[in-house]
Amino acid sequence: MQLTKSIAAAAVLAASVGTAHAASETLDAVKAKGFVQCGVSQGLPGFSNPDDQGKWTGLDVDFCRGMAAAIFGDAEAVKFTPLSAKVRFTALTSGEIDVLARNTTWTQTRDTDFGEFVGVNYYDGQGFMVPKALGVASALELDGAAVCTNTGTTTELNVADFFRANNLNYTVVAFEKADEVVAAYDAGRCDVYTTDRSGLAAQRTKLSKPDDHVVLPEIISKEPLGPLVRHGDSGWGDIARWSLNCMINAEELGVNSGNAAEMAKSDNPGIKRMMGTEGDMGSKLGLDNSFCSNIISSVGNYAESYDRNVGPDTPLKLDRGVNALWSQGGILYAAPMR
Repeated sequence: MQLTKSIAAAAVLAASVGTAHAASETLDAVKAKGFVQCGVSQGLPGFSNPDDQGKWTGLDVDFCRGMAAAIFGDAEAVKFTPLSAKVRFTALTSGEIDVLARNTTWTQTRDTDFGEFVGVNYYDGQGFMVPKALGVASALELDGAAVCTNTGTTTELNVADFFRANNLNYTVVAFEKADEVVAAYDAGRCDVYTTDRSGLAAQRTKLSKPDDHVVLPEIISKEPLGPLVRHGDSGWGDIARWSLNCMINAEELGVNSGNAAEMAKSDNPGIKRMMGTEGDMGSKLGLDNSFCSNIISSVGNYAESYDRNVGPDTPLKLDRGVNALWSQGGILYAAPMR
């Protein structure tokens, strides 16, 4: 009898732990106001960029829309707050935004000081862009160069490490806003523009003569870019994490916005769990079990988002490279939904 009581008590405890884990003050607040407030860049083509009508598009924007679809069943239930690199973490920790999806590098300091990273939506590395007229073929030829970059970024630290390690002199020309960096470089105020290579591809499209500039071959850092949430609300972090994992797993399982309705009828156990026709994956997050199906139907899988925002057929012309699925020669990998 005592053993039976102990088992029953353990079951109750396990149920209460599960319920507590699913609870989220941020989720409650988001539901109350009716939208997700997402912090994004001040305009980085391919990642988060507004058009002339103020409509935001990009890889990071799709993640935010995915969270809105997961929570509300409506990918448009999201508002965007453009942030400079310098103030982005303050906006998150102060509660001005609910999630930060702003091509932000996951580092130990940021993960412990500013928020909880929930995954990587783009693997990148820092590079250098120079005018072709400079006649430089390698970053090792940049001794004495004036280097343009953003303040408040890992970019400044990485470039300092690179020049010091190679006994090269340089002068940094830093600005808070990305467009200020682009304008300074385009005006010839510096010899070199350095940032993530995806950022160089994006900002190159803004130059007066894009074809007059070249990205050098060196990659001087690891830049795993991804969204993050505030510390202290693990339930909200889980929603962000599994919204991203949903899009990656959907690509791996061959589910996309065009076939989502049909694939929901699949007998594949993994697809059934993902689409919410079996199991209770959504309820564990405090969401409807169709949360992932809603993301895929309205936003698409990771490949769809990549291809329309930064892929080979966009102005950025970025091949998948290491951002291909692990099963296709890349390192993109999401934990299983089970």
